[in-house]
Amino acid sequence: MPGVAVFGITGRMGQSLVRALREEESAALTGAARPEGILHLSGALASPDSARLGQDAALEGSACGVTVSADPETALEAAAVAIDFSLPSCVADHARACARARVPLLVGTTGFDAPSRAVLEATAQVVPVLVAPNTSIGVTVMAHLLELASAALGAHYDVEISEAHHRMKRDAPSGTALALGEVVAGARGETLESLAVFDRHGTLKPRRRGSIGFSVVRAGDIVGEHTVTFAAAGERIELVHRATDRMIFARGALRAALWLIGRPAGLYAMRNVLGLG
Repeated sequence: MPGVAVFGITGRMGQSLVRALREEESAALTGAARPEGILHLSGALASPDSARLGQDAALEGSACGVTVSADPETALEAAAVAIDFSLPSCVADHARACARARVPLLVGTTGFDAPSRAVLEATAQVVPVLVAPNTSIGVTVMAHLLELASAALGAHYDVEISEAHHRMKRDAPSGTALALGEVVAGARGETLESLAVFDRHGTLKPRRRGSIGFSVVRAGDIVGEHTVTFAAAGERIELVHRATDRMIFARGALRAALWLIGRPAGLYAMRNVLGLG
């Protein structure tokens, strides 16, 4: 079984990945999955000030036998692929470490800045890099459907993108909402920057034709909800994805990470994993 290093092991998604890996190992033991088609945890990374350093990577259940480290090189030693669900400020350093170690990288972290994006693009010239604002298989299919709808409907339909997440989520709009907006804009031959509207407070005029509006909710323990609305005179079309269990992101990330192993250097997305382009 190929090894995977998880950056951000103590976070929500890091621990969801630990649980998803255990699911796969159990499936292999019962014959429901082939060992060569699953991953095992080989490295775990947390921040230098984490209280979990030197302890087992699993925060619940039995020990998994992998020690939490603050050193990316140590976490990557036995890895065939790495998954990053850490902080946006760490993405660039982790990408550089993967480039040095020649380890493919899946980035599920959102909210990183343009310089970090540039580092990811440079890393993709050395190893395969998959940037996934959302690792849900369902959201990936939704984006594909959204591309088809946007191209067919055109700018005659107003577009609104609304999203809701738990109160602890830092970035807004979510990386997924922005990615969906990019799909709409791209299908129209435009850029999201030229069409996006994030704030209407104090705007005393009708919406601009072709613009893409965004709205955000941060409350409670909402896992993730995204709605894209196409509205024209007399009708409305909505594409909706609701996540009720964070494990869907972990399972999707493992599927994508396994796919990434052995690919040529380059920049990939979840749609490539599903053969959608």
